[in-house]
Amino acid sequence: MKINEGVDYMCINEKKDCNCIAEILKVILILQQNACPDEACLETCDRGFLGCNVASVKCNTRPIMLFTSCGNGEPWSMPINKADDNCQNQGPKSCVFRIEKLDECCATFRVLAPNPDSCEATTRPYVETNSFFTMNLECVCSIRCLPDTYVDCV
Repeated sequence: MKINEGVDYMCINEKKDCNCIAEILKVILILQQNACPDEACLETCDRGFLGCNVASVKCNTRPIMLFTSCGNGEPWSMPINKADDNCQNQGPKSCVFRIEKLDECCATFRVLAPNPDSCEATTRPYVETNSFFTMNLECVCSIRCLPDTYVDCV
């Protein structure tokens, strides 16, 4: 018996048709584009609506965290400001993102920052940033969905 026989590698995709992460992100992107909650609350990444129920505050974002195979269990993080272009700069970072675009195995994400307004942070925990990045989804082994929310200016 070969060592690799019968082993299913989640992050290695021999086909060019991507993976289940891309499918979930596609659902999230469509939901964000059509933000309109109208069903009962399910706590899964691919539930068919944003928000918890009809009475909830209108949600337009399903924040996510990304994990790569080489991240040692730590979520992927990116600078919250475009001006942090110096690789030496250890400015503020965030590990919470909003999917903005999906093109097969490439996804563009907006970095979300913690809401600095403590009075608003309980209902709107994140604010938009002008920081974006594109990631090859074949490098992503898992995602974590956070509670749906409303983010201004997205």
